[in-house]
Amino acid sequence: MAAVGTWAFSLAAVERVRRLMAAGSGATHCVQEAMAELENDKETGCFVVGRGGFPNKAGVVQCDAAIMEGLPGRFGAVAALPGVGIPLTVARMVMDKNTHNMLVGEGAAAFAKEQGFSIEDNSDMMSEAGLDAYEEFLENRKSTSKNHDTLGLIVLDHLGNITVGVSTSGAPFKDPGRVGDSPLPGCGLYADNRAGAAAATGDGDKIMCFCPSFHVVQLMKQGLSPADACQSVIQDICHRGEIGAASTVSFPYTFWGYGMEAAEQRQSNPHTHID
Repeated sequence: MAAVGTWAFSLAAVERVRRLMAAGSGATHCVQEAMAELENDKETGCFVVGRGGFPNKAGVVQCDAAIMEGLPGRFGAVAALPGVGIPLTVARMVMDKNTHNMLVGEGAAAFAKEQGFSIEDNSDMMSEAGLDAYEEFLENRKSTSKNHDTLGLIVLDHLGNITVGVSTSGAPFKDPGRVGDSPLPGCGLYADNRAGAAAATGDGDKIMCFCPSFHVVQLMKQGLSPADACQSVIQDICHRGEIGAASTVSFPYTFWGYGMEAAEQRQSNPHTHID
């Protein structure tokens, strides 16, 4: 049995998992319950999570959340969900009770209401810190916040089942309706009982271009350790900006990259001789 969370503020969630595990709870229940406590706490909102998170540029808190089990076909997500302080619980309801895997915006809110959740007024979702930051944003017309601290939690239970959950209020002052990497399977999270699970946190608009969570789990399935798999994926992302050329003859090519004052010609020398 084990649990791991993203960022230092997840310590309370991991400790909650420990206690739930001791009482016999399974991985999915642990993820839902432990994350709900942080999601619904306005003090945690400064970490861009749930209630108290930063609003979008229209002043509305919209949350993304997803949950995935290590069993095939077990995934649920919500995105741009307003008025719910525990969006991951709604995501679990999508996984358990809806024929779709993801619901967004008004559709997600309507489903949440059908499942008995109250759609709260936006003022109840805002914290004083979030309101102050939004007023500063309106005054300057640009965001001064660099936060993107998605809460991710991975739990392995006594039966060998693994579940991963992620929750975020998204990029501060984002465009209404914007969806980041967090609720996207393979991007913000991925789980496979045969290999492990992964969760991502950072700039979601960049992360979703690389499907890093899926990549990490696939590397673990091939035998890499979790640490080596994560490092390999990060290196792969960093190297995506490199270029190269190879040829059986001397081959000239041209190149320009960010930071260069002008394009330049380069030469690839032959490496292989073919008879």
